[in-house]
Amino acid sequence: MRRLLSYILVLAAVTLLTGAPLYAQDTKTQESKRARLEKEIAVIDKQIRANDAKSRDMLAKLGLTRSKIKARKELIEENKRQIDGYDGEIAKASRVLEALRQSADSLEADYRVLVRAAYKNRNPRLWFMYILASEDLPQAYRRYAYFKEMASRMRKQADELKRTQENIETRRNELVQLRSDAAELRSKQQKELSSLNREESQNASLVASLKKDNARYRQQLNEKQKQVQALNREIERLIAEASGGTAGSRTSGSSRSRTSIKIDEALSADFARNKGRLPWPAEGYVTEKFGQHPHPVFQNVMLPFNNGVGIAVEPGTKARAVFGGTVKQIVVMPGYNQCVLVQHGSYFTFYCKLGSCNVKPGAKIKTGEVIGSVDTIDGQTLLHFQLWQGQQPQDPELWLK
Repeated sequence: MRRLLSYILVLAAVTLLTGAPLYAQDTKTQESKRARLEKEIAVIDKQIRANDAKSRDMLAKLGLTRSKIKARKELIEENKRQIDGYDGEIAKASRVLEALRQSADSLEADYRVLVRAAYKNRNPRLWFMYILASEDLPQAYRRYAYFKEMASRMRKQADELKRTQENIETRRNELVQLRSDAAELRSKQQKELSSLNREESQNASLVASLKKDNARYRQQLNEKQKQVQALNREIERLIAEASGGTAGSRTSGSSRSRTSIKIDEALSADFARNKGRLPWPAEGYVTEKFGQHPHPVFQNVMLPFNNGVGIAVEPGTKARAVFGGTVKQIVVMPGYNQCVLVQHGSYFTFYCKLGSCNVKPGAKIKTGEVIGSVDTIDGQTLLHFQLWQGQQPQDPELWLK
């Protein structure tokens, strides 16, 4: 019986020693993700407040609100996963604690038996006479070894009992902390759910407002369409010029220019090898995705094709180069302010909506080098970022890590 309980004690210790670090690692990862989502929500919230104060662009506000709702839902799901993890750890810790208590009870009972036996034979003279009464030397040695082993067992049993009781106290404190953390996270979860309900109500109000003033917001959409088209034409022109072709060569192979421009093939290959591992040009939250998407309110209306992504950032955020290359051009475009085109062999990156630039055309730049500061335009601090392979726009999120 004592051996079985010893196995239980060993199993409990192994469970605690191997399970705790893994759980701690999972918790650290979850908390990091939660912190990132909370930061993203805070950034978008600032953008919405700035939009309210400086702009009447309801569509922009709707997009930001929906981005915040999406991030909020991710945060709620992350909280739920962490709460489930706490519940699982609490249940496991409770089982281990009970196993330790049972082992401690058994160890204590065995120890009492040993103490009673030692008490009955506490007179050293009796032990000495018992050994001398042996029939021969081997029997005397066996009796001596028995008393010695009994004393050793008592010491080991006492030490093991002490360690188990200390372990119980440690695990009990950890269990109390786990329950406290779980309760705190549940309280946060309730607040997040309340915030989500408010934001979904705001979303419904914005949709109703957009539908009510249909003509006005369609006009805003048309103006945005013109800005996007102008930007796309300018980028195509700049890239075609840097590549030695024409702006129309993306769609018509017969219209290629005969101009010969040497492309750094080694740099191109190096850039291609880093697909999916490029650093982000700025820390923020993607509120405008690549490609063409339907209007969030008006049926059968498509938003302008987006050749890049819009990253909501804090005011004053620095835009940084995602890879080493050469600054080809700096242009100013309506709705996009200053824009910087960087060439990486046959690849190009474009950084728009900058308030100031830290680079000049022709400059060689390194990965992570500051290109400029993101400007706040119509209440939004949004870095517009594009990535092209030759004259074909790419989805930046497939290239960035």
